[in-house]
Amino acid sequence: MRRRLFVLGSFLTLMLLPTAGAADLSGKWKGDLPGPDGNALEINFDFKVDGEKLTGTVTNTYGEEQITEGVVKGDDISFIILAGGGQFKITYKGKVDGTDIKFHVIIGEMGEGDMVAKRVS
Repeated sequence: MRRRLFVLGSFLTLMLLPTAGAADLSGKWKGDLPGPDGNALEINFDFKVDGEKLTGTVTNTYGEEQITEGVVKGDDISFIILAGGGQFKITYKGKVDGTDIKFHVIIGEMGEGDMVAKRVS
């Protein structure tokens, strides 16, 4: 009987390991995306994470957009927003690094850049 409990306990522990290392990204984050002119655009994120599914909003001076195709796997995060009424597809791919998220952002055919988002307390 002890052996069965040990095996069952070990099995359950192994089943939970993939989710144990996932970063808790739910909440508000803020970062600055440098522009080609040297000025930075402040971007605010409001993330909601359910398992590997990421939803929420991205807000900047141009307005607020819904996150689509959002995924969180371990410390990796990716999502898309359709800005300007769907005219611009902006792809965010990032990795949690300590208390920061380091993003690579692709703004349709307009360009790309890197930014760091920090949790807002």
